[in-house]
Amino acid sequence: MRSDGQVRFIRISSAMQLSAVGGAVLLATAWCGSMGAVAFERWSATSEQAELLDREAKVATAESRVAKYRDGIDEVTSDLARRQKFIEQMVEAHIGDLPDDKAEGEAVSDSRQETVKTVSKVSAVLPEASELAHIEAEQLAFVERLTSYADRRAESASKAIRKLGLNPNTIIAGSRRAEGGPLLRLATGKDGSLDPRFKRLGVSLARMDALENGLASIPQVKPAKVAYVSSSYGYRSDPFTGGAAFHAGLDFPGPKGSPIYAAAKGKITFVGGRQGYGNCIEISHGNGLMTRYGHLSAFKAKVGQKVDAGTVIAAMGSTGRSTGSHLHFEVRVNGRPVNPRPFLEAATNVQQEAR
Repeated sequence: MRSDGQVRFIRISSAMQLSAVGGAVLLATAWCGSMGAVAFERWSATSEQAELLDREAKVATAESRVAKYRDGIDEVTSDLARRQKFIEQMVEAHIGDLPDDKAEGEAVSDSRQETVKTVSKVSAVLPEASELAHIEAEQLAFVERLTSYADRRAESASKAIRKLGLNPNTIIAGSRRAEGGPLLRLATGKDGSLDPRFKRLGVSLARMDALENGLASIPQVKPAKVAYVSSSYGYRSDPFTGGAAFHAGLDFPGPKGSPIYAAAKGKITFVGGRQGYGNCIEISHGNGLMTRYGHLSAFKAKVGQKVDAGTVIAAMGSTGRSTGSHLHFEVRVNGRPVNPRPFLEAATNVQQEAR
């Protein structure tokens, strides 16, 4: 192994070799479980599935694994190599080709040259561990490619969020407000340590998830299927007094009872009456983003309900301070109204670019 510019040879006992193999098995199994879920999540409960589950239970028993070890380290190494190949094939099939290069601005480690030296030196000192060293090198290369993939998706989502006039860093900061729960530490070493390359992967995946979830929570669906907007955001003549007034949203006219849709995924935080708005629903989308739907004739959602973009939440009406059947739609960021039009006009194209 190379450390601080010096080459150090490490003698590994048979017991340590078996421990290393055990760690590799656990790591490969964890990867297989997470990636394999993508392939199996839509399976129905058929007799074939039941048979496969029965086989899985038999293969996964401790006795069967011990028997494998007793048969020889060569066979275990061969199994691990096939598992690594299976994981890579599943990722390529369900995620796509992972990048082999680093894009501009990416700070992903590149261990390829060093792992070649490691494999060479391990093979010279411990020929029986050569294949294990090859598998380790493949795993590290795979982790680094997956990190690059996550970084590129995160950057794509970040650009899309900026196009909508929002700050991606605010989205990320909002996602870090954890609410507690059981402590389940992640480790790649028997001593509880975490390889920095795997930690870097975790950080990249978390950033990707935060940005993509944030993007999905930005209004992207027209809240009513109508031909035009009758009143825009900003200055207008008040329909009751005729005087100058500020309109904090968009008005969508339509027949009473027309369905009203959630503009983005989120959680219903208010259902009831508000002065001026009449019957009103509010949806929190996280990161200080909220949408408000006013003048409703009926509610089709309740407080605490989680909704997706396009979910029917209410029916159009003319309750409150209204001169006719329409939807008053607002987008608010940290309590302040912003113009909804850029979101609704740009979101569809932005979402397509981010994929």
